Amino acid sequence: MNAAPASPGVSGEMSNQQRLREAIKQLILDRGLRPGDMLPTESELMALVGASRNALREAIKALQALGFVDIRHGHGTFVGTLPLTPLQDFLSFRLRQSVTEDLREVGNLLQVREALEVGLASDVVQKHATHGTERLRAIVAEMRRRADAGEYFPEEDFAFHEALYAPIQNALVTELQAVFWTTFHLVDPVLPGPQFTPQEAWGWHQKILEAIERGDVDLYRVRMRDHFDGIRVRLSRAEPQIEPSTKQA
Repeated sequence: MNAAPASPGVSGEMSNQQRLREAIKQLILDRGLRPGDMLPTESELMALVGASRNALREAIKALQALGFVDIRHGHGTFVGTLPLTPLQDFLSFRLRQSVTEDLREVGNLLQVREALEVGLASDVVQKHATHGTERLRAIVAEMRRRADAGEYFPEEDFAFHEALYAPIQNALVTELQAVFWTTFHLVDPVLPGPQFTPQEAWGWHQKILEAIERGDVDLYRVRMRDHFDGIRVRLSRAEPQIEPSTKQA
């Protein structure tokens, strides 16, 4: 297996680790290994990628942290399931940084999330026309019960968005939606401006449900955009950051 050329300006140790990680990933692809399949033994991998034991173990640990491989002590190393948890951690950190600065990253991620959920309008409405809306109606009813009691309902909120996309049967959509929802939920307490009320939150979801049950794709798009107003309004109410004055030379 040919080693990738080292990037300019990267230390020898770092470029070697990068080479090993890429070599292991390429081996997985070349052998057509799927999640849960066992990788060659440590000794075999050392020979295949041309690495010392310590260097190989360091590369394997780095790939494990990213979900490429799964180390099962006493059993071996297996191809991982590649969860999107690292993406969630990355986005959460960037949003927390953004909250202390100009909120630009929060607005950018909101735009991406909205594009995904609004863009799936036709699929969502069509699939629920076939599969029914019983699950969504039950979730919205529980939202209303809790809203009437003055309570927020994060569990039901997450369940609603999960149920929206379940009939599409696209695992990547489901995972991305979960990442976006969880990321915003983590930073919500530190976003500026007054939070929307439980009644407003219930109302947004009720209107989305009504659009689905009418089979109206255009109305669904409008209602889904309205749903994001709770975050958008809070961002618009944030005090603008004051740039430090530039002294004259």
